[in-house]
Amino acid sequence: MSDSAFSWPLFYKMPIVGIIRHVSAADVSQILPVYQAAGLTTIEITMNTPGAESMIRAARQQYPNTLNVGAGTVCSEADLNLALAAGAQFIVTPVINKKVLKTCVKKDIPIFPGAFTPSEIYKAWSLGASMVKVFPTTQLGPGYIRDIKAPLNQIKLLPTGGITRQNMGDFLTAGADGFGIGSHLFDKQLIDEKNWDGLKNHFVGFIEKFQVFVLPGNDES
Repeated sequence: MSDSAFSWPLFYKMPIVGIIRHVSAADVSQILPVYQAAGLTTIEITMNTPGAESMIRAARQQYPNTLNVGAGTVCSEADLNLALAAGAQFIVTPVINKKVLKTCVKKDIPIFPGAFTPSEIYKAWSLGASMVKVFPTTQLGPGYIRDIKAPLNQIKLLPTGGITRQNMGDFLTAGADGFGIGSHLFDKQLIDEKNWDGLKNHFVGFIEKFQVFVLPGNDES
C-alpha cells in the first residue's frame, strides 16, 4: 500500500468515521493529534467547512500512515476534484451522485455514499459503494439497520446521524459495519473550552464502548 492509499486494516481497527464540520483550522490542528492518540483512525472533513481543502492537505502531510483522511459532503464532480487534489483518501457523500460514485470506483478511491431507503441503499451498493452511509439514522434508530440487513445482508452499512456512546452497541447488534459520528464525537463545549485532555477522554469513551461489543469475552456492562 502506498502512503496515499486508504487503509482498510486501519479503518477496521476502529470503524468510526469522525465527521469534522464547521470547525476552525486552528482547532482541527489541536484535535487531530488527540484523535490519533486516542486510537481513532479515520476522519472526514466536510467540504462545506471553510478551509476544508487546506485542512485535508495538512492532515495528510501530518499523518500519512496513521490516519485515513477523507472528504465529506461531496455533492458534485467539482467537489470531488477539489477533495482529491487536496489528497483525500476516501469520499463521503450525503446523496447518490452517479458520476461521483463511478469516478471514485474507477480511481479505486473508497466511497461511502449517503442513502436512506432500501432502493437507494441497494442502488449505491450496486454502483460500487465501498460502504453505504445510511443517513440520517437519527429518527429511525438501530431497528432500521436490522430491517435493512435482513434482506440485504451483503451490503456494508455505515449508519450516520444520532450515533452516541449509549446506542452504539444497539447499532452493532443490529448489523452496523461502522459509524459516521459528528457532533456527538466532537463535543462542541470541550472544543470551545480548548479542553484537549477532556476531548481525548471523550474519544476514548467511544472506543471503550465499541470494544465492549467486539472483543471476545466482553459483554455489555
